[in-house]
Amino acid sequence: MVSPGMMISDRYEIIDKAGSGGMADVYKAKCHRLNRYVAIKILKQEYSSDAKFVTKFRGEAQSVAGLSHPNIVNVYDVGDDDGLHYIVMELVEGITLKKFIEKKGKLEVKEAVGIGIQIAQGMEAAHDNHIIHRDIKPQNIIISKEGKVKVTDFGIAKAATSNTITSNAMGSVHYISPEQARGGYSDEKSDIYSLGVTMYEMLSGKVPFEGESTVTVALAHIQEEAVPLDKAEPGIPHSLSRIVQKCMQKKPDMRYMSAAALISDLKRSLAEPDGNYVMLAEDSQDSSPTIMISDSELGDIKEATKVMPDTSPRREEQPDEDVIDPKLEKILKVCSAVVAVIIIVVILLIIGKVSGWWGKPSSKTEETPEPQVTGSLEPSSDNTTASLVKVPDIRNHSLEDAEKMLLDARLKYSLEAVKSEAEANMVTGQDPEPDEEVEEYTIVTIYYSQKEADIIIPKLENYSADSAMTELEDIGLAVSGKTEVYSDTIEAGKVCGTEPVAGSAVKKGTAVTILISKGPESKMTKVPNIVGKKVSVALNRLAERGLKGNTENVSYINSDKYPEDFVVSQSVPRDTEVEVGTVIDYAVSLGPKVTATEEPDNTEEPTPEPTEPPEETYTYKGSVTISGNPFDFADDSGTVTLVLTQDGTKKTVWEGELGYDDFPRKFEVTGWSENNGTVTVFMNGVSTGNSYNVEFKKVRD
Repeated sequence: MVSPGMMISDRYEIIDKAGSGGMADVYKAKCHRLNRYVAIKILKQEYSSDAKFVTKFRGEAQSVAGLSHPNIVNVYDVGDDDGLHYIVMELVEGITLKKFIEKKGKLEVKEAVGIGIQIAQGMEAAHDNHIIHRDIKPQNIIISKEGKVKVTDFGIAKAATSNTITSNAMGSVHYISPEQARGGYSDEKSDIYSLGVTMYEMLSGKVPFEGESTVTVALAHIQEEAVPLDKAEPGIPHSLSRIVQKCMQKKPDMRYMSAAALISDLKRSLAEPDGNYVMLAEDSQDSSPTIMISDSELGDIKEATKVMPDTSPRREEQPDEDVIDPKLEKILKVCSAVVAVIIIVVILLIIGKVSGWWGKPSSKTEETPEPQVTGSLEPSSDNTTASLVKVPDIRNHSLEDAEKMLLDARLKYSLEAVKSEAEANMVTGQDPEPDEEVEEYTIVTIYYSQKEADIIIPKLENYSADSAMTELEDIGLAVSGKTEVYSDTIEAGKVCGTEPVAGSAVKKGTAVTILISKGPESKMTKVPNIVGKKVSVALNRLAERGLKGNTENVSYINSDKYPEDFVVSQSVPRDTEVEVGTVIDYAVSLGPKVTATEEPDNTEEPTPEPTEPPEETYTYKGSVTISGNPFDFADDSGTVTLVLTQDGTKKTVWEGELGYDDFPRKFEVTGWSENNGTVTVFMNGVSTGNSYNVEFKKVRD
């Protein structure tokens, strides 16, 4: 039984209880070795004997131990003492964002945007390390007394390569993404959805979906659209409302692709509150029809709904009323399976109609020209599998040598100190094992020796020099000076490491040298293969080699081989040696080229007999004025292409040579129905980033 005054590992004195969660209790404690207060999370006794829970609990610490960011609660230590498994974390004196919202009712726009940016920055740091939080909500955001926003409780965080999430780690239902509610795949964009809900609550004072039970709320996330913020709260700027709306799109691919993109728009919203720069992707097809649950099934779910307490450390206990019951997840999975079967049947019907399986296909077709890709982009390669590397044997090496060996092998690492009689900072084990083949940049866990009285040097990457110095002095270490070194991944002027290296176990008072980045040294690196990778993955692979993707000048082309938003070609072939910092051009798939009809698809109807009056036919006319000039200078000219997207189909509706003086210009456009469409402008085969809505009217031929 943990109680005030109790000592853990002869180091941490329990002061009082700070909160309680589903798996662990959180206490305020004092570290007598470093003479500072900390938060210590202790696994509940009923789970300590369960190997699965213990592994999951330790995994929480391992997932965030390598993170060091001002907007993430730091993890200092992990261990066990006489059956008590614990994690020692930074103690943040402050208030949860949930309490802050309840106290103020709703936040001012600038205040909410500032908090949203800091949360997104913490998420970005985690995502860059392949860690997904999966439980972003105001209860897990702490605002310190100094106004610093910190994300806490990575209790259900997993490596970004994980594909599923279990029912006992579902997170609060008011903030859960639709894919999590279905029990399906979740990734970085699931966190972005939850942040969108959190910002919605900050700005309006209420969550977008409410109901009498967790089931009702979960189904609302899957099936219903939230009222736009600028309609619910007229004082909220249009741009900010669109940003939140984009975060909360039902389909992950329609949200922001990264936290960095979200941060960029949030900052822009402060300068251009009424701007119309936030583009919402069109939901081109209804691939998830509503599945109705019977009254009896819904009644069973309501009876079975249970409450899982929140696990975030905070100043007082507060129950979490928003957890989805496992029975709900089972029903949702069944519904998802039914939806999948329906989708497959619909797809087969469409393919059969186009291919002529069910009769003669429509003969009135128009060939869709492809926007041409500029530059010398390398043709796509069939070899798109991830590169495999062999894990080196780092056992019995020093911690510093082991880290260098892994980095040279294009692997990442996380550290776990273990009490051992071996010399301090010697590697005693590793996971994966030596000679095992893994993908590049896989995280290898380093188990290294630590003495009882040692202090662990924290990871200070991306800190300012002054902040790093303060952090080291606060834990009882001295700073011997600063040294400038080259770094491919840390911007100039920021901390890129220490000597001894981060994670080293040293004695109190040890002198530490802070390494300051001079930016990348002019040296060569090999270009990775990014063909066949999703754009976000491709950009991450380039960054790992110190390279940059040319996100300002992306080419888009149709591709039968690669799905939409996947890289189809790259300007520099894989394994070519280039200088660090080189910008790599790439082309992105628009999906297969679709042959579009000029009128509604009614060709399956029989041809009228000659004696009958001819059948009336219609076309769908619209116009669009291109106001943004795609050319920069008065003497510029080039090939302008307009690509129409309507009813899930794309086609080129205009292409020709134009110049600067031809804009603004009005274009007549023919569509397939009376539904609105979107025209995207390409200049010399490259998207200008400008899209325009088109309204169509039915006209008798």
